[in-house]
Amino acid sequence: MLNLSPTNKNQLPREDFWALKSVIKEKSSKKVIRVFYIFFIIAIILMFIPWTQNVRSNGKLITLRPEQRPQTINTIIAGRIEKWYVKDGDVVKKGDTLLFISEVKDGYFDPKLVERTQDQLRVKEQSVRTYSDKVVSLDNRIDALIESGKLKLQQAQIKLKQTRLKLISDSIDYQVARNNYDISKDQFERFEKLTKEGLKSQTELEVRKVSMQRAQGSMISAQQKLLQSRNDIIDAKVELSSIEAKYRDEVSKAESDKFSAMTSMYETEVDVTKLQTQTANYSIRNGMYVITAPQDGVVTKVIQSGIGETVKQGEEILTVMPKVYDLAVEMYIQPMDLPLIHQGQKVRLQFDGWPAIVFSGWPNTSHGTYGGKVFAVDNFAQDDGTFRVLIAPDTSDYAWPKALRVGGGTNSMILLKDVPIWYELWRIINGFPPDFYKKSDVKAIKEKK
Repeated sequence: MLNLSPTNKNQLPREDFWALKSVIKEKSSKKVIRVFYIFFIIAIILMFIPWTQNVRSNGKLITLRPEQRPQTINTIIAGRIEKWYVKDGDVVKKGDTLLFISEVKDGYFDPKLVERTQDQLRVKEQSVRTYSDKVVSLDNRIDALIESGKLKLQQAQIKLKQTRLKLISDSIDYQVARNNYDISKDQFERFEKLTKEGLKSQTELEVRKVSMQRAQGSMISAQQKLLQSRNDIIDAKVELSSIEAKYRDEVSKAESDKFSAMTSMYETEVDVTKLQTQTANYSIRNGMYVITAPQDGVVTKVIQSGIGETVKQGEEILTVMPKVYDLAVEMYIQPMDLPLIHQGQKVRLQFDGWPAIVFSGWPNTSHGTYGGKVFAVDNFAQDDGTFRVLIAPDTSDYAWPKALRVGGGTNSMILLKDVPIWYELWRIINGFPPDFYKKSDVKAIKEKK
């Protein structure tokens, strides 16, 4: 114990302890209060300094266009590696040969497969022309049958008309002969009556009888001709129907042969089309044995190796990185920050490997960071619930370093509204989101009110 209590009789004199005298001096306590006030005033002033709200997230470098990203070259067909023309790190141009493969499927071993398929194609094409000529010949035959049938029908119709006219003529002759017979009969009956009365002689009666019999014979002959004319009309009608049926059958048969020839021609044309497709496929397949570079770039990794190795259809062979590409940054933000992001928004970027001094609230005082703009924002969430944001270089800021490579990491800050530091601290303590209302939105709300 130091015996410093006022009630302690053995209290030591304070003047003997210099450390104690320096602590209990009144001037020392005033300095402490003054320093506290100064710090308090400085803290109050700092609270009103502008602070730039931001959304921070890590990301990585990618290419802005899909054709500029690292490309994996795959085999279109299965084959056996025969020769390599490149190695890792080689610079290639579009169309340069990367490797050569040979055929492994037994259906394509024939070296003259394309030529033989072309021969089959020529034979089928000749068959199509033959069937086409047959169709033309049948068309000509059908036309000839139709024309001949028309003539035959006209002839039969004329004959039918002549027969009908003959029927009219025979009918008139029959009617005349019948009238003559009736007159001769009446005269005979009158002469017979007069002969019985003794007014006429038997000789005159017999003359009338002979005349009546002749008239009767003429009538019967005329009737026979009339019946024959009627029969000729029936024969003409039958012949007319027979001609119509005959030529109809012949035309139908010729059309049936024509349709059969056309069916065969169409089937042969289908075979020709298939052979044309096969010929084209075989020709294209022959060109797939040589695998070439799709664009200018650098061979970054050879996946398959060795000579004689068999690769499957669609299997990866090597990777080529395009020589010219436009860099962009891919970052992921939380759903609560999505309403804060819009296209064209300013972004500050810190690249891995580049030294930087970063003040997230004061981007203008940061050193070693580069500018960017929001290029696109995905409208759908990723598997982890975040949303992807693409950032392109800001042409109005410093150019990005040329040594950047695809796949490098970044630390991105999407800049939002400027607010006082006290407001930012109050927002963080209460868990409120950053301010994302624009001045134009606030102005529109006021005008609406």
